[in-house]
Amino acid sequence: MAREIPFFKPEIGTAEREAIERVLNLEDEDTIALLEQAFVEKTGAGHAVSTNSGTSALHLAMCAMDLKRGDKIICSVNAFPSVPEVVRHFDAEPIFVDIDGEDFNMDLDALEKVLEANSSKKLKGAIVNHVGGQPTDLKRLYEIAERYKIRIVEDASDAMGATYEGKPIGATGADITCFSFSPHMKHSVVNAGMLLCEDETLYERATLLRNHAIKSDGWDKYGNLEYIYDVVDIGCKYDVSVLDAAYALAQYRRVDKMIARRKEIAAIYDKELAGVDHVTLPVKKREHSYQLYIIRIDRNRDGFARALKEKGVHTGLHYIPLHLMSYYKQKYGLRVNDFQQALQTYQQVLSLPIYHNMSDDEVAYVCEAVKEVAKAHI
Repeated sequence: MAREIPFFKPEIGTAEREAIERVLNLEDEDTIALLEQAFVEKTGAGHAVSTNSGTSALHLAMCAMDLKRGDKIICSVNAFPSVPEVVRHFDAEPIFVDIDGEDFNMDLDALEKVLEANSSKKLKGAIVNHVGGQPTDLKRLYEIAERYKIRIVEDASDAMGATYEGKPIGATGADITCFSFSPHMKHSVVNAGMLLCEDETLYERATLLRNHAIKSDGWDKYGNLEYIYDVVDIGCKYDVSVLDAAYALAQYRRVDKMIARRKEIAAIYDKELAGVDHVTLPVKKREHSYQLYIIRIDRNRDGFARALKEKGVHTGLHYIPLHLMSYYKQKYGLRVNDFQQALQTYQQVLSLPIYHNMSDDEVAYVCEAVKEVAKAHI
């Protein structure tokens, strides 16, 4: 019988259990504030606003920017559906951009062409995601944003703890950066996200709208509302629970160790899978935290994935281009061939398991499985 290597497996260690136990014992510790402070200290960002998911952080970013009906936000066509979704909730319009064929991030040449063709004041900004943990060319991105006077929101769901030119993602120059603690899990152990920004106005608005836009003289440490309060806007219910914050904080405190282990695994994959028929390895153009290890299969990707699953190796697909989704295809009259690079990439990419608590033996099994499947692949 084949071994089972899941695509991702969360770790629940002593630190997580102890942190949750402290919360359950109602010990006097503001875990949510500690989580936010940990992000500020590690990234150097000015402000941190915790949320109950990465999607909530993205939506709250749009709220803080005061997005309105008819406004436009540029998005990579190679992103999770949450990206254009948070734009459409305002009846605003996502404008999709094709991708770079090597790192799968937004093609910045294509971004400039879109900006040249969309000079309307309704164009408010761009949401830029860092696919797999490899940041886009941020220096050039920020130069483009400055030239065209748009705001940049980074979807750093894949880039928690990652760096760009030695600087932590979250304080490299974006207007807002959003993180997720469960970017690729269908059934999350924890639901938590984080929004980072420098601008005081964006921070205050995000903090206000995170909890129903309620203003009060104070809250107690458990989030219970004090006696007198007022509602000053249309808000959301996006605050993170203390239990989720406790788990997230324990995980975040060792994010560097997690990344270091993923880099070790990626190095093993790079060595063992180099030159394997039908398989192209990831292109590393900048610092890479390997939240995902994305290979390309030259033909019949789905058959390759099925064969791996028969051997117990579960894989992922990042991502199905958004212009192929029924809603966006029908809403905006998009055609299959509108984004050629994203389409070709989608037909070939396959994400292998890579998480910090994989053993060397499990990594070796994945490598052998890939080699065996590639040898028999038609």
